[in-house]
Amino acid sequence: MANSVTRREVLKGSLATAGLGVLGLPEWALPALAQDETLVPFTDIPEDFKTVPAETVRFLDIRKIDGSPTPPDQFFTTQHYGHPQVDGATFRLKMTGLVDRPKDLSLDELKALGQTDLVAGFECSGNSGRRVQGLASNGRWTGVPLRKVLESVGIQENGLEVVFFGADHGTEEVEFRGRTFEVEQNYGRSISIAKAMSPDPFLAWALDGKPLTVHQGYPLRLIMPGWYGAPNVKWLAKVHVQEDPYLGKFQARWYRTLRGEMIGGEMMWKETAITRMRVKSVIARVTKQGANLNVFGFVLNDGTPLKSVEVRVDDGPWQAATLRPNQSQYAWKLFDFTWGGAAPGEHTLVSRATDIHGNVQPTAEELETKKTFLEDNSQYPRTVLVS
Repeated sequence: MANSVTRREVLKGSLATAGLGVLGLPEWALPALAQDETLVPFTDIPEDFKTVPAETVRFLDIRKIDGSPTPPDQFFTTQHYGHPQVDGATFRLKMTGLVDRPKDLSLDELKALGQTDLVAGFECSGNSGRRVQGLASNGRWTGVPLRKVLESVGIQENGLEVVFFGADHGTEEVEFRGRTFEVEQNYGRSISIAKAMSPDPFLAWALDGKPLTVHQGYPLRLIMPGWYGAPNVKWLAKVHVQEDPYLGKFQARWYRTLRGEMIGGEMMWKETAITRMRVKSVIARVTKQGANLNVFGFVLNDGTPLKSVEVRVDDGPWQAATLRPNQSQYAWKLFDFTWGGAAPGEHTLVSRATDIHGNVQPTAEELETKKTFLEDNSQYPRTVLVS
């Protein structure tokens, strides 16, 4: 990582403050430490790393993660067309297309279908070490399963996809065989009817028990548990059922991965849409208590149960970390690793997660045939300074 804080700079402060004020995070902002526990500073954080709210993008400082949902004012956010101002009192969700009973549903009418909570974490498909994995968060959402809403309007037999349009929109250039057309488009994504009628897709109007903020899609948004952030359409304005595949910019041309695979001894290039999260673990914080250090981190994936999380110190062997118990299927999974006998000086730590299907978090080298930067679930080495 370019412009990271040097070992000499970290040594200017004590362990209690190094990596806090020096790295842009006040000590009070960290989760409470035990009386004899101190923070072990990272030395790999860019000097320009900031998490303060911005107009377009907000990053989560992963050093602040504890066992609670991410506070709404810290939840990461990105957008493409600004933040539309929607009046919740007059809001109506339009249900259109190949449905038996087209409707415009108010928030009260949606709530009358039966509200419940869902704990789900996700990351932006562009999340990576470039911003210290800060485009990720975990939330407790309140809303209604999508299939209840679809059942209330009825889907016709020739329906193929459900398209979700946000209230945010902008002008786009669409190329077609040498010609370019300027058209007004709303942000949109689609899923199959089968996926839409499964138990998972969720329409949320609250985060952490409070109405959504404008940055989080007030008054209503889609949550696709286990998927990257891009399909989780914010400021949801219309749900449209159609028989043709949806080919809007952000689905067909923007959020996609180009990856090479050897098939029959020949390299074949495949383009795939950004949907389910690939298994990924990240070391978020290291603390020292007595002779031991605790390495703490999180895992994000598509909800598939995990087989293991492991940590490696420097060039040593992989060692088992401990997953915290009773974590919801689609929440991020928190883990701890006890590191004993750490010698003073700088060390490299890295974690990897494996799910029950044998999908192992890859190294950066194993992703070399992936030409696009989205879906970067490579192992993320961290450097720390032990005193």
